[in-house]
Amino acid sequence: MQRLLLLTILIMPCLVLAEPASNMVWLPETLDLVAEGNTQRGEKLAESCVSCHGEKGISPAGMFPSLAGQTANYTYKQLRDYADGKRDNPMMSSIAKGLSEQDSADLAAWFQSLPAAQNKASKQDLSKAEVLVNQGNGKKILPPCFTCHGSSGEGQRMDTPALAGQQAEYTSNTLLEYKNGTRHNDIYSRMRVIARQLSNVEIKQLAELYQQMK
Repeated sequence: MQRLLLLTILIMPCLVLAEPASNMVWLPETLDLVAEGNTQRGEKLAESCVSCHGEKGISPAGMFPSLAGQTANYTYKQLRDYADGKRDNPMMSSIAKGLSEQDSADLAAWFQSLPAAQNKASKQDLSKAEVLVNQGNGKKILPPCFTCHGSSGEGQRMDTPALAGQQAEYTSNTLLEYKNGTRHNDIYSRMRVIARQLSNVEIKQLAELYQQMK
């Protein structure tokens, strides 16, 4: 019964929430807005993003995410969450509040059009992460990571992020933020529920494994 309850939490919406984790609602017109984002305009807007996210969307520092190849819906949602105060970061919140929905869609389209980072494979033992990605953990009722993020870390169209090529430091920090609750804009608390069951070693290995995925 306990396992069934936890699985329900992972895959079904919570019926009672004090406050929504995100104000994002994927209406047909919103999906169309993102799908039709203007990459040329997005490229122009992205000129102010270079210092943190790199000229071609590949971050020069591990603390900042690479955005190249990121799914457009995911990037759009994060920008709107920053603007709405659903995701906390003083710098990004200030930037996002100055962006219109069209600006956000254009930026998201531009970054999605760029090739993701291609990183060399490390020699570290990442066996724990490989099991989590491909098999999950039945004892903890953790589904395989690939069911949401894809077999090659490519993400999914409906705002599930691509993780392949992402900075390991950023991915690790993100999972730790979900784990301790400082990040809370995941719909239905899915990533928070999952991250709380991951050890710090597993988090580090997952971050390293996804960084070298292509």
